[in-house]
Amino acid sequence: MLLDLLSEYLNKIEARILKLENVYVERYEEEIIVNNRINLRIRIRFKTGYLLELNEAIIAETATLKRLYYRYHFQDDKNNLIFRYDNAPHFPGFTNFPNHKHLPDEVTDVSETSILKVIEEARSTIQEKP
Repeated sequence: MLLDLLSEYLNKIEARILKLENVYVERYEEEIIVNNRINLRIRIRFKTGYLLELNEAIIAETATLKRLYYRYHFQDDKNNLIFRYDNAPHFPGFTNFPNHKHLPDEVTDVSETSILKVIEEARSTIQEKP
């Protein structure tokens, strides 16, 4: 059952990536650590040169998934940060600690996000560029 839950999650991510246009998947690695935990590492290169790196450790508990660790990094074709979401515990004063978002000039307090939302944010950011 737990493997089914993880498998369904991974299938959703893969299906979303396959719908992206003008991208090259440089890396797609699913690592099963134990029967209820996976590590996921993905690098998506857009034809514009932008790079989206997605890393997370997920554990299935009962009928839910829990992110132990995540880092979603998006940069432009000159390696400049556009945004990075992560849950590294280095901003303890934030309301949603340890979740936060790095922007080029600031770090903001945010709720935990998801790979699917970040893929969409990156896709729409590129689409909005002139």
